Amino acid sequence: MSLLTPTIRPSVVARLNPVAKLAVALIVSCALLLSIDWVSAGVALLLEAGLLLWCGLSARQFLLRTAPVWIAAPMAAVTTVLYGEDSGALLWQFGFISVTEGSTQLGLAIGLRVLAIGLPGIVLLATTDPTDLADGLAQVLRLPARFVLGGLAGLRLVGMFIEDWHSLTLARRARGVGDGGGPRGAARRFFGPAFSLLVISVRRGSKLATAMEARGFGSDEPRTWARPSRVRAADAVLVGIGFAIAGIAIGVAVWAETWSFILA
Repeated sequence: MSLLTPTIRPSVVARLNPVAKLAVALIVSCALLLSIDWVSAGVALLLEAGLLLWCGLSARQFLLRTAPVWIAAPMAAVTTVLYGEDSGALLWQFGFISVTEGSTQLGLAIGLRVLAIGLPGIVLLATTDPTDLADGLAQVLRLPARFVLGGLAGLRLVGMFIEDWHSLTLARRARGVGDGGGPRGAARRFFGPAFSLLVISVRRGSKLATAMEARGFGSDEPRTWARPSRVRAADAVLVGIGFAIAGIAIGVAVWAETWSFILA
């Protein structure tokens, strides 16, 4: 079962070590955060598109999982174009809002960066089993077992929260609660189930913590793991691809003379 859905079919990416996938996401993200230019972000996004075809997600699953990124990227780009730092020729102005060549290029760079950083991260998480991720963090990265197991328990509850929200919504609808229209009805339909879900989450978390403590999950003694997590040749290839994407994106931006180191 993946972090976001249990119905994703097995794929080449899904069978790789989660630590390698996490490393690729960090490598590409760090490289893109070194500069704000549209060339490096665009090149990285094009190269990532080839890898996303091997993730095992259908078109519908891909769009559903990445919908927040597709919404956030244009909003960030438009906001930067309208309110970003002005430079270059003035293209349009209305009151205190002005659009220049510099703000347009900056908005394009921001939008592409949101896509180039957000899409791989979401897709890699969608193809990662929480237990495999915990095994990798504990056995490969040597993170504390208490921290890893606590995070795993929290991830396992995400699916239950979604089911609880759906059940609460149906129950309130059957009782006629929050059926009014307008902003007041919308607020009732959201905040009512949200408060109920908060109460359920606190109670469930307390019970889960007590159960895990009773079973020795909070012990400082060395633990054994049921499934070994190993870094194989395919994982090294994936990390190498991540370095290649970062290097090519930076190299093309430097060649196109658009690279602008943010700390310079």
